[in-house]
Formats: sequence, C-alpha cells, structure tokens
Amino acid sequence: MEVYLKKLEDELRLRKYSPKTIKSYVSCVAEYLRAKQTDFGLVDVDFIKQYLLSVIDRGMSSQTTNQKLQAINFFCWNVLKYHSKIDIRFAKTPSKLPIVLSRDEIQSILSVINNEKHNLMISLAYAGGLRVSEIINLKIKDINLAELIIHIKGAKGNKDRITVLPEKLTENIKKLILNKTLDDYVFASERGGKLNERTAQKVFENALQKASIQKEATFHSLRHSFATHLLENGTDVRYVQELLGHANIRTTQIYTQVTNPNLKNIKSPL
Repeated sequence: MEVYLKKLEDELRLRKYSPKTIKSYVSCVAEYLRAKQTDFGLVDVDFIKQYLLSVIDRGMSSQTTNQKLQAINFFCWNVLKYHSKIDIRFAKTPSKLPIVLSRDEIQSILSVINNEKHNLMISLAYAGGLRVSEIINLKIKDINLAELIIHIKGAKGNKDRITVLPEKLTENIKKLILNKTLDDYVFASERGGKLNERTAQKVFENALQKASIQKEATFHSLRHSFATHLLENGTDVRYVQELLGHANIRTTQIYTQVTNPNLKNIKSPL
C-alpha cells in the first residue's frame, strides 16, 4: 500500500499541487486502500461505489464525499493508469449562503484584540479578503506599501493574484516589519517561522467570543465580509472576482444574494 501512496504523492508533487491538497489526497486514498485491503492495483468501480456509500452512512458531508471521490479518481487515472470512465457522479452539495459579519461586528472584533500583531493580522485578512493560509504565508516582499497592493502568491489552485491594502494599515505594517528582511514572514511566530493556521484561527475565535458575537463565523468569514462589503459599496462584481481570485464569476455572485437591497427592502405582509 505504501508504494502506491508514494507514487500518488509523487504524481501530485509533479503537478505542483499544494502541500495541503497533497496531504488531503494521500489521506483519502490511504483510507480507501485500507478499506479495499487487497488488489490495490485493480480498479473495481462497484467497490468504489460501496466505499463512498459507507462514507455517507458515517454521516460525512457531501463536500467530504466529493473530496474522497476526487482523490480516488486522480489515483486511478494517474497512478493506476486506468483510463476508462468511472461513472460515479459527485454528491449534491447544499447551497448555503456565506456567514457575513457586519461592519460594526468587524470593529467589535478588532476592538477586543489587544495584541498589536494579532489585531493587524485580522485587520489585513478582512481588508484584503485573504484566506487564513494566505495571511500566514504572507512575506514582507509581497506587500507594496507605496502602491497599496498585496501580491498573493501560490494561493488556492496555485494561482497568484493582486488585492488591495488600505492606507490606514501602512504605519502599523511598517512598525511590525521594521528590521526584518524581505523574505521574512509578516506574521512570524514567536519561535521563528510562520504562524500555523490553527493559531490564526484561534485568535479570531477568541475575539469573536470576547466580542459576544453569536454568529457561527470562522476566520474565512472575514473574506466573505470583505466581498460583501465591497459589493455593498457598489464595486463591480467582476473586480471583486479578481480580488478574491475566483476562476468562475458564479462563485463570486453568491455574495450578491447576501447584499441584494431589493430583498432587504421588502416588508413582510404580517
């Protein structure tokens, strides 16, 4: 089994998949192979279907089921060189609106974060629509204070993009990066190197609780709020798409449902 997993990892690395995706795919395929037990080199579509049904029976979400199918498909196609069609459709995923924080809630969160570095991290994530992985991987050379832009490198899908930097944060950034080199992380840990994702998420979760905000928001809600507030300000959805790095504008258009002023102006007949 280990031989097949090593081949899978090599194939993913050759295609420059992100470390996070590689870890996820290898974990998914390892679980699938453990369930299969034998004949790892043979593709049994009926067994794959039964395995995915067992995943669903364990209460896993549609997203998790689809991720496992995607990993198995990649494994069969690229490692086992099985080029026949695996006729299994992806599970239908629920269409949920993103959890968005209001401007006042954002300010409430920032007001309870006393640590200057942590406050700046949350501020910058919201101000530029950064994912948690992007904020912890941000290096000093990626920030252009003169032009007020942030260059996000190797983001989701291994894509680069440019996003905005508010002028009001420049002095705090200058203070934080003083005496550091261009290759240093902006939000380095106290032990050196970058912060881990869980630390950044914990900073947000603690602030959310301290600010007594009841929404089931996560660090990613800062990105949702960035997009929503830009649209509320009248920014064209195509520009928001570029700032977020969405390949498909339909992904960005979900925020228009959150910001639709016509719906908000409708009064209940009760």
